[in-house]
Amino acid sequence: MTATLFDPITLGAIEAPNRIVMAPLTRGRAGPGFVPNELAVEYYRQRAAAGLIISEATGISQEGLGWPSAPGLWTDAQVEGWQPVTDAVHAAGGRIVAQLWHMGRLVHSVFNDGKPPVSASATKGEGRAHTPVGRLDLEEARPLRLDEIPRVIADYAKAAENAKRAGFDGVQLHAANGYLIDQFLRDRTNLRDDDYGGPVENRIRLLREVTEALIGIWGADRVGVRLSPNGETQGVDDSAPEKLFPAAAAALDKLGIAFLELREPGPDGTFGRTDVPKQSPSIRAAFKGPLILNSDYDAQKAEADLASGRADAISFGRPFIGNPDLVERIRTGAEWAADNPKTWYTPGPEGYIDYPALEAA
Repeated sequence: MTATLFDPITLGAIEAPNRIVMAPLTRGRAGPGFVPNELAVEYYRQRAAAGLIISEATGISQEGLGWPSAPGLWTDAQVEGWQPVTDAVHAAGGRIVAQLWHMGRLVHSVFNDGKPPVSASATKGEGRAHTPVGRLDLEEARPLRLDEIPRVIADYAKAAENAKRAGFDGVQLHAANGYLIDQFLRDRTNLRDDDYGGPVENRIRLLREVTEALIGIWGADRVGVRLSPNGETQGVDDSAPEKLFPAAAAALDKLGIAFLELREPGPDGTFGRTDVPKQSPSIRAAFKGPLILNSDYDAQKAEADLASGRADAISFGRPFIGNPDLVERIRTGAEWAADNPKTWYTPGPEGYIDYPALEAA
């Protein structure tokens, strides 16, 4: 039977009423101490009609968070800030998982008491970092020592425990977009010669071990993973993605995770455009669970990829910024409102909770 966007789907233990997923979207509205505030409560409540909301990327530790006013999940205050958010989503009939984030070499030292960022190897990110004191050049990371890796895994596990305390329905491991896990996965940034470097089976080790730790907290049926398997992102790339990512997907399949999400830009993509072929067909062969695809979808493309069996659900990012009622707009064939990039990361309600719903437009 051919699936459509409005067919329900089972994502592990999560029963989603439709296949329209809200992709993770960094918005920079958290308060002091990286604590979500009342603006986030309204923002997520407005979008609760999504089959599943994947939260904005949420830091697992001070070491791992290098974005101004992004939220965290390592302190009690942050947990308390998230609780009314998850309550509001649930009261509106929605489901929400927390995306767990360690930025690795993209964390500037101003976020971490002057300490250098950590990564797989001593490499430097490309471009400049967003910081509370303006844009600053990224710095060379120091390689994580073998004896430090268990501590990083424990940070992920602690954040997963905090996500449960905060009322989320599960967690997603952010293993994409050039952040820490991705820095270990791909050979441009992983230059190690120990058990976490070299051959593919070693480079996927941290991904597997962190996922196992999250499963230990939540169970496999409430853990998802996000990968970005084709093309360079934030200076992170691989010489043979066609070998790396099916192997990573097979490892995740063996663990029985609830879903796998792939960010797959194309040559005309709005973020990270690339000519590197999409890896989802070979990943699809290696991963038997629900596969969610993301990047530059409109409703027609989404329906086509569901109908063909290429994907089981589609996650929409930017369309959810300007369209809090995106699900209803897709259902009725209404026009999608444009979002304003100038207010993606600015403080306050403008460009965050003031986009009108269809009936109020």
